Amino acid sequence: MQIILMERVAKLGQMGDVVNVKQGYARNFLIPTGKALRASAANITSFEAQKAQLEARNLETKAEADSLASKLDGQRFVVIRSASDAGSLYGSVTTRDAADAAIEAGFSIDKKQAILLAPIKELGLHALIIRLHPEVSANIELNVARSAEEAQLQAAGKSIQDLAAEEEAAAEFEIQELFDDIGSAGLEDFGDDDASPATEKSDATEDQI
Repeated sequence: MQIILMERVAKLGQMGDVVNVKQGYARNFLIPTGKALRASAANITSFEAQKAQLEARNLETKAEADSLASKLDGQRFVVIRSASDAGSLYGSVTTRDAADAAIEAGFSIDKKQAILLAPIKELGLHALIIRLHPEVSANIELNVARSAEEAQLQAAGKSIQDLAAEEEAAAEFEIQELFDDIGSAGLEDFGDDDASPATEKSDATEDQI
């Protein structure tokens, strides 16, 4: 199906380009979202008449997107979720969660602008792309953790596996200290008992003399 692009579309072309795409892609996404029109003679003529206005509007929205991207790019947002000890989430983190986290931090974005690079199903740091404009994107990171304290540790570079290993090592250390204390107490008791017969024997010898 032949269409005319009303804005830049990644991997298709620039505003005003006439391109061929699959009918389903055009009818279900490009045309309903206003990104393209059927490449009929009437629509091409209409586009040419509006071209200057559309380009001016595009430059304006791009400038706004550039301004937001400069503030948003590189930001890290915390998302608190329940998870197993192994770090697997009970559910997944969605683009809505990413948008809500950014909005809570004062950024105005829509969930449709968020692009997951991979499904988020585990605790940790996860990269996302925020498409602010057909020509402008920002990279953000979600810090998915079970608590604010855990998020801080992850931000410092510690993985859930590192944290689990540290907790296990601390528990083993406490158990070893407990056994050491018990052992020391036992030796002290043994020393007291051992001293008693010797003292009694010494006393008996003195009585005989």
